[in-house]
Amino acid sequence: MEQVMSWISENQDLILSYTVKFVVAIIILIVGKIVANSVAKIMGKGMEKRGTDKAVISFLGAIVRSVIFIAAVLMALSQVGVETTSFIAILGAAGLAIGLSLQGSLSNMASGVLIILFRPFRAGEYVDAGGVSGTVQEVNIFQTILKTPDNKVVFVPNAQITGSPITNYNREDTRRVDLLIGVSYDADLHKTKEVLESVLAAESRLLKDPAWNIQVHALNSSSVDFIVRPWVKSTDYWGVYWDLMREIKIALDKNDIGIPYPQMDVHLHKQD
Repeated sequence: MEQVMSWISENQDLILSYTVKFVVAIIILIVGKIVANSVAKIMGKGMEKRGTDKAVISFLGAIVRSVIFIAAVLMALSQVGVETTSFIAILGAAGLAIGLSLQGSLSNMASGVLIILFRPFRAGEYVDAGGVSGTVQEVNIFQTILKTPDNKVVFVPNAQITGSPITNYNREDTRRVDLLIGVSYDADLHKTKEVLESVLAAESRLLKDPAWNIQVHALNSSSVDFIVRPWVKSTDYWGVYWDLMREIKIALDKNDIGIPYPQMDVHLHKQD
């Protein structure tokens, strides 16, 4: 104990110097984190005023925060006497080793950059991407956040999105509603088409241009199938789809036009 106290007494200046450097290094880290968050926030507000997509804002904000904080870490290490040049070289070698073991994460990061550059979707758009359907909330460095219609939040790896087809349901202002209506072989086809046209004519949300299309599509084993294809605004798609299905069923029933359904005939033979 006496030796320890003696060493402390002899090296008071050195201990004080390193203590101050250590405290300054901690302050640099804290200030660096605050600055990183503040710069990202200010940048985000500025981009919002210019109408930049929220997905782009969140992605660039994450990158800015990471870069500033890494710079703060290097400054803190330099403050405590670590040779940053050598440290950067060590980081480079370690980064290579880590990169080989984290190829998936780096692939997600590269895919995030591609998503931001080519913009296949924007925040607020409804998409089918990476096998998940939902509204885009934001694009992060490694993943894209989607919210499903039943209010579940799904985190989809960016590489999974860029590696599969992306369907954007909101990019165009208009969509075609595709309905397949099967009627009985006993039904009058001309009358059936007139009934279907009357239902479409009563729906005010349908677009006049392009005009709707009603045609006999197929002669199936138990039904004659009509295609009914009106055009609507993308925002009206599901409302029109559900309303037309209901109104078509009601109209066909009123006009005694049968809709076939699977059925089985059972024949019993009595043996003597």
